[in-house]
Amino acid sequence: MSFSAVELIIKKREQGALSTAEINWLVENYTSGVVADEQMSAMAMAILLNGMSRDEIKDLTMAMIASGERLNFSGLTQPTADKHSTGGVGDKITLPLAPLVASYGIAVPQLSGRGLGHTGGTLDKLEAIPGWQASLSNTELYSQLSEVGAVICAAGQGLAPADRKLYSLRDVTGTVEAIPLIASSIMSKKIAEGTSSLVLDVKVGSGAFMKTLDRANELATVLVQLGKDAGVNTSALLTDMSTPLGKKIGNSLEVEESVEVLSGGGPADVVELTVELAKEMLSLSGMPDVDPRENLNNGKALDVWRKMISAQGGDPDAKLPKATDSHIIRASQSGYVSKLEALSIGVASWRLGAGRERKEDQVQFGAGVELHAQLGDHVKAGEPVMTLYTDTPERFERAIAIAEESIGFQESKPAERKLILGRVN
Repeated sequence: MSFSAVELIIKKREQGALSTAEINWLVENYTSGVVADEQMSAMAMAILLNGMSRDEIKDLTMAMIASGERLNFSGLTQPTADKHSTGGVGDKITLPLAPLVASYGIAVPQLSGRGLGHTGGTLDKLEAIPGWQASLSNTELYSQLSEVGAVICAAGQGLAPADRKLYSLRDVTGTVEAIPLIASSIMSKKIAEGTSSLVLDVKVGSGAFMKTLDRANELATVLVQLGKDAGVNTSALLTDMSTPLGKKIGNSLEVEESVEVLSGGGPADVVELTVELAKEMLSLSGMPDVDPRENLNNGKALDVWRKMISAQGGDPDAKLPKATDSHIIRASQSGYVSKLEALSIGVASWRLGAGRERKEDQVQFGAGVELHAQLGDHVKAGEPVMTLYTDTPERFERAIAIAEESIGFQESKPAERKLILGRVN
């Protein structure tokens, strides 16, 4: 059956609901180039303004999956579980989480992406490890899952190509925030990936995509519904991203902190979130009574990490890249740290070279920010609060300006940060 792109745009503009056949035609013909970018841009804006029903979002997601290949892990002896985060500052959780969950006999196929703007990319962090390779063939992916239990790698070109095309368009047409488009983008890739269970980490706050709890809850609900509709065990945690996760922001810095966590140490917030997400993944996989802290403390998770890095050509014992230049920011007054604004610190790290403005840009592996105090810590005037790192010292000026704005102090101790803000399942 053939439709007119213009008629479908007008239908959605006038708040009509698109049928399954109309959505299938639209996605198939956009992917093949029959529907032009400017027509899909108009449709994306109509969706942003008028929304989509649950059935429409499901149809859009399934059409995007059908545009490419689907992976199938049914041949594995272990159950599969995955996690997706909507992105934040210092969000290195995938690195310790994948080997931790795999240490309990669950296969973790973690297909990850690169950073753009102030949020870091998992692949950029791991590429700081000498020799580590992000790209695996499907055969290599299956083999590593079977032998090691955990894979963190780039999604293949064959998975949901319609999403890749639409994602680029959304970025330049002001339609990134549309919940139906966010949800179908995330879930088309995750469902096509073939995992049995999926836990979503939906970030809330200044350093996140969703700035308010209501919007984050709305997105999490749609994501979980999509997973259930596709037969994937799905749940979501709503987690705080008003202040960075952990003390290290930047590629090799975040690898260092992840290894600290896998060695039984690391900042309390990174450990807490890693453990909570691991519990959720294990529970969905039929292991509800496990305390994941055990394998962080006894070295089993670290063993899987070493095997996982080695299997992808990396040297887990190699020295990580260090930036050539540093600048210390000191406390302007004595008091409790009452503000460490995630977005500003993320932008500072990005300006130092840890992130990219365009997909083709190179990142500096050693660039970033190290916090010496976290929210609620007491500091004295003149004490170091954070250190900025870069290989290009001319970047310091703009990074220092925004980093200094990110810090606040007060005389009384602020309320303790609540990391887990809600659950949807």
